[in-house]
Amino acid sequence: MNPTISVETSPATEEELEALPSRPRRGLTRRSFLGLSAGSVAALGLYAGEISRHELSIEQHTIQLDRLPDAFRGMRIVQISDFHYAEYTEAFFLREMVRKVNQLRPDMVVLTGDFISFEPFPHSYARRHAPACAAILSAIESPLRYAVLGNHDYIVAPSEVAGTLREHGIPVLMNSAVALERDGERVWLAGLGSACTSDADPAKAIPRAAAEEPVILLAHEPDILPDIARYNVDLMLSGHTHGGQVRIPFLPPIHLPVFGQRYVEGLFRLGPTQLYVNRGIGAVGLPFRFRCPPEITVLTLA
Repeated sequence: MNPTISVETSPATEEELEALPSRPRRGLTRRSFLGLSAGSVAALGLYAGEISRHELSIEQHTIQLDRLPDAFRGMRIVQISDFHYAEYTEAFFLREMVRKVNQLRPDMVVLTGDFISFEPFPHSYARRHAPACAAILSAIESPLRYAVLGNHDYIVAPSEVAGTLREHGIPVLMNSAVALERDGERVWLAGLGSACTSDADPAKAIPRAAAEEPVILLAHEPDILPDIARYNVDLMLSGHTHGGQVRIPFLPPIHLPVFGQRYVEGLFRLGPTQLYVNRGIGAVGLPFRFRCPPEITVLTLA
């Protein structure tokens, strides 16, 4: 049996502690700081490009329209916008959006432009993918489906984009209007061309009946609201801004497009006209979204 050896110790005195060699302190060096910074940027880019860009948000709002006929009260409109298919929106993500729209069982779905993109790839690339985008969107299940084009569509090939949407059962309103009827009562749905390409013609699109009957207007760019309010439009639905797309805390949006700098996202009102700006589905410039998720909007008329 091994003997037990006990060792008595006593705490070191202050003099003994001071005599001990000091251990060097490890500070945050420039190299380690740069390494941490690079890692943080990479992680943020991964989050914004692969996670946040695909986190669909469903925003629900009740819109009070004073002139709305009783037959249309409770009507549910889903708005989707700014798909930018193939640059950079993937087919699987667009199909997922369609699946979620169908789960909402809307009375009408409106698509407010930018089905394709005019950059960074050649226009021929965008034109080639327009039919695939329309084919996926044709799976939207709703009694009523209407679209307008956006500035990207007008820059690339408006007739081709509109044509392929119509071929897939999605009517496109290009400075025109249709009457929606329920139980003998009527609401007008009008659609504009793009203001960015000087193709918007409110005088042509908005029916004269707007003086007597309510009008819902699809207009890709929201900043034309002051002009539209003069036409007695009841509700205007727009996209275009992407809600800023990348929203860094305590800073304004990094980039907002022309005709999309004043009304960025959400609900607004000017005179008789209410405006809703949808953040869109896709991305432009870079395939990133941060603190600004892609949006499906559900508007209940009341």
